[in-house]
Amino acid sequence: MHHTLRIATFNIHKGVTHLNARFALHHQRDLLRKLQADIVFLQEVREEHTPHRERFSAWPKFGQAEYLADAVWPDFSYGKNSVYPTGHHGNALLSKFPIINSSNVDISAHSSEQRGMLHSEINVPGWDQPLHTICLHLGLFAQWRRQQLMAVTEFIQTKVPADAPLIIAGDFNDWGMRTGRLFAEQLNMHEVFERHTGKPARSFPSWLPLLRLDRIYARGFHVNQVEVHSGAQFIKISDHAMLSATLTRTQKLP
Repeated sequence: MHHTLRIATFNIHKGVTHLNARFALHHQRDLLRKLQADIVFLQEVREEHTPHRERFSAWPKFGQAEYLADAVWPDFSYGKNSVYPTGHHGNALLSKFPIINSSNVDISAHSSEQRGMLHSEINVPGWDQPLHTICLHLGLFAQWRRQQLMAVTEFIQTKVPADAPLIIAGDFNDWGMRTGRLFAEQLNMHEVFERHTGKPARSFPSWLPLLRLDRIYARGFHVNQVEVHSGAQFIKISDHAMLSATLTRTQKLP
């Protein structure tokens, strides 16, 4: 029975470096593999982009989610959010355990920004009920983020059992942190870095993190360890740091 899970969240910036200078997906895959995470939440996963396919010879044939999952994560799901003439991108989840159900819900707050929440149910061996996960990338403006988190809260309250283990992770764009705190309180969740260190992690820009944009919220888990993966080498990887956490499932929700 897997009581303990290793979780990671990472905005991969569409598989290219800052200002689209270099193809970085192979570096991102190497980094993710070294983490040995059981479940990975990904944002800005670009499944199709004609100009980049033509520009970068290493562009994956079957999409970025499958390329990153490869032989390490047998199951993955992808939620198409932003669609444009040359391709599309969205959120993705990689899992070492079977994904038994997955759906992508439109939570766009404005016509100029397409956003979605990727909800997946994962069958962790030995657990009495599925793990629910939600991968998010919220809007750039506070008013839009509030609307989007209200939509996520309503979805969880109606679709996810109150006693089910739940992890929500992604790029919240919430540097003020107020919206996220209210969201967590309403759902009886805690942000894992805040629980462990007192504050959410600094994650942007990845080479010298200042802003606390990326989050991991959990319900039904004890936080064992958290880590920010950042530094000068990330200039060749992504503009967001990668966050990871080791969580142990508690027998009863607090």
